[in-house]
This record gives sequence, structure tokens and C-alpha cells, in this order.
Amino acid sequence: MTTSSIGRNAPCPCGSGKKFKRCCLGREDSTTPSPGAPSPAQVLREALQGQAFHSLEEAQAFADEYIQQQNQHPLDDFDGLSPDQMAGLLNEPFNSPRLVVFPEVLDSPPSAPITRLFSLLVEAIGEQGLKPTAKGNLPRHFCREAALAYWGEQKYQEETRFGGINREVDFFDLHVTRVVAELAGLIRTYKGKFILSRDCRRLLAESGLAAVYPRLFRAYAEQFNWAYQDGYVDLPFIQRAFLFTLYLLWRHGDTSRPQTFYEDAFLRAFPMALNDVPPNSFSTAEETLRRCYTWRTLVNFAGFFGLAEVEKVSEDILCREYRVKALPLLGDALRFQVSG
Repeated sequence: MTTSSIGRNAPCPCGSGKKFKRCCLGREDSTTPSPGAPSPAQVLREALQGQAFHSLEEAQAFADEYIQQQNQHPLDDFDGLSPDQMAGLLNEPFNSPRLVVFPEVLDSPPSAPITRLFSLLVEAIGEQGLKPTAKGNLPRHFCREAALAYWGEQKYQEETRFGGINREVDFFDLHVTRVVAELAGLIRTYKGKFILSRDCRRLLAESGLAAVYPRLFRAYAEQFNWAYQDGYVDLPFIQRAFLFTLYLLWRHGDTSRPQTFYEDAFLRAFPMALNDVPPNSFSTAEETLRRCYTWRTLVNFAGFFGLAEVEKVSEDILCREYRVKALPLLGDALRFQVSG
């Protein structure tokens, strides 16, 4: 990928969807190149040497073709993906079958925190429906029962020692599950009750959670706001790049690794994401981005959906440390078509 012939206001060739001047224009200065490695601009200049052009248009056509060829070459910064492939992961994650396929029905029943909570919700709704609170949330008695069933007695006591579960958001994982299930069209309110949609009943009857999981997955990836009540700034690009993290897990997740491995890979691929972090007096932009990325992508997404085991190894609230390893569900929920 070259930079010298790309207009400042043109779409960035990395696939981020931003203008080049607000994205990778400063990439060469924001990353550390390999010793002796030529810059993209230098590579283009070398390609132009010895070429004879009879017009500016002819030179531009040569540069355009060269850029297109470079966009099809794998990059170390993209962990072996080409710029064209990265653009597909970012811009059309569910419509790039040459890169990744998402089965509509999994080969086996999934085991994940979100499916366990969804099963509890389905059981509570049943045939008669479940009456919400006056504010439209799940009733308190069900939230408490679900938390006890989900956590077990000992963890329930630990989680509620500083405050009980008095409303749905107090059991936040259940709250997220309910919101995502609604976004996925699996549950809805009808005549003052939560009910299962016809589509949900059909999916459960035909294939069980193996057919429901892909719906929850896509709704969480595309529709749910990952920044919802997590205490960090918006940073929507983290959510947009979800498939790149799953690609990293697919390639490297067979070994347990510290979360910094994935943070480093994300920053290496998208250094421009630091520009979206507003300044604050408590941490640097990189520290904020790293913590936010790990919390949203590894813990709340990959961990919650059973795609990775995310083990906390440090209780430091300001600098939590995790070990991350891919789980078998990753290979069942999506199938990458690129070479690993």
C-alpha cells in the first residue's frame, strides 16, 4: 500500500472508512519500521524509476495499478492479511465469504455465558410469558433466581456482598442478554409480557441453541453498543474491528497468551485509533485504548460468547491482567477462508 499518490481526502486504503488524512497519513511516523525497511513512498518511487510516461494520466494509471497490487499483498502489520482483506473484515464482516463464513446453524450446541443466560430467560418466559416491571425490565425475583442459578451460591454471595440485585441492570450480564435477544428478534413484548418470537420458537424447535447463537452473535456485533455503560469513551472502531480480533484468536489462540499480545496486534494494525481517544489526566491515550480494547473485545465479547477463555490473573483495578486462549466454539461459530 502506498501513500504518495493518495489524496488527503480520499478514503484510506486500510479500509477504516475514514479519510486518508485522518487515518494512515501519519502511519509511517506512528509506527516503528523494521530496520532498513523502505517506506511505502520509497517503494513507489523505486517502482517509478526507469519508467517512461507520455502523460500525467499514464503515470497515474501506473501508480493506481501498483497500489492495487500492493493492496493484495499480505502485511506484517495486519498479521498476514492484505489491505484488501482487512477492508473486507472491517467494512463487510458478514458479507465476505472469501474471507470468513458464518454458519446459520452450528455443528453442536454452544456453551457460552450468553447462551446459559438466554436459556434461563427462555425457561422463565415459557408459554405464558413473563410480566416486566413498570419500566419494562425483567422482574427482580427472576433476576435474583437467574443470578443464583448462573453463579452458584458462593459466587452469588461474593457478587452481592456490597449490594443486592434489586433491578435488572444489577445483574448486568443478564441485562445485556435480554437487550441483545430483543435486537436479534428472539424476544419481544406483547400484551404486557415478554414473549418468545415465532422465529425464536422455530429455531429452538428445529436446532436449539445451535441456531439461536448465530443470531445473538450478529446482533451483538452489529447492533448492540459495546460502549454501553462500561465507563470508557465511545471509540466505535474497537467494535468495528471485532473480526480482526477473532482472526487473531484463530491464528494464535491455540496457546494461552497475555492480553497484551492482542492489544499490541490491534495497535500495530490501527495506530490511528489513538487519535480517537480524548485526552485525560489519568492515563495516556494508549493506556486508555488498551484497557478499553481488552474489556470490550476480549472480556465482554470473546469471553461472553464463549469464543475464548479469558482468565483474570491480576486484581489491580487500574491494570487488570488476563490470559487469553481460544475455545473450540470459535471454529464452530465462524470459519476463516484465508491461510493461517
